[in-house]
Amino acid sequence: MPLRPAPFLPQVRAVSISQPLDWLAHGWRDLRRIGWLSLAHGVALALFGLALAALARDRFWFLVGALSGFLVVAPVLATSFYVLSRALERGEPANAGAVRRTWLFWQDSHRGTRWGNDYWCLVQFGALLALAGTGWVLTSAALITLLAPEPVQRPADFLAQVVLASDSSLFALWLGLGSLLAAPIFASSVVAIPLLLDRQATLRQAVLTSWQAVLANPLPLALWAALLLALTLLGLGTLLLGLVVVMPVLGHASWHAYRDLVDPAGLPLREVPAPGGAAAAHGAMP
Repeated sequence: MPLRPAPFLPQVRAVSISQPLDWLAHGWRDLRRIGWLSLAHGVALALFGLALAALARDRFWFLVGALSGFLVVAPVLATSFYVLSRALERGEPANAGAVRRTWLFWQDSHRGTRWGNDYWCLVQFGALLALAGTGWVLTSAALITLLAPEPVQRPADFLAQVVLASDSSLFALWLGLGSLLAAPIFASSVVAIPLLLDRQATLRQAVLTSWQAVLANPLPLALWAALLLALTLLGLGTLLLGLVVVMPVLGHASWHAYRDLVDPAGLPLREVPAPGGAAAAHGAMP
């Protein structure tokens, strides 16, 4: 049986350890340039998170599941931020029309091949991330149920029995296990969604490129992961109101991370026509 050829992978670049700080600065700059549209997406994400929290209330495991799902699928939810940052980069209007044209073009360019793998790559990736989040919730629930001295049913129980317990070994084990499970999710997604949006790449190519970027830049991307976690927790700790700003900044910054880390010139563009039907003037930008 012949072996399947290895997929073409874009070249990845090495970046300095301080580069993630530049990505945040670019993300803040994009937010200020785009304005209300970025903030509106942030408001929508914050309201979505608040709705999940309201549904969970004192049901701790439902809250953990909702929070985990929100964090894991965040790269997919941030797709509009990538579209807007790409428009700024190309000198095109960064407005609602740019977002709408991107998704309508994605639909139109796959008519007749709707069940093809390429069409569903973003859906497939989101499903994989959601599955990973579910796995973490089940693993976490099993760990806490088996080792906690008292049943954990509410957030207050988790704080008393795990976080603030005199013996911190269970909390340390819980954090260590979470980090272990989060690492491959981060490595698989750090540049995958922007690459899928920007280029005609398969899901396999996008995930392998993401891993390649992490392996080539372990320290800068470890700092990037820490910044993503810290700022997201800051947004969550302000009753999710901070997410109105945090999510747009991180979304725009993630586009700049992709542009610095990956040279996708060998993959064809997902070219989106400019207003009026003409091809985008800067569509050939590598």
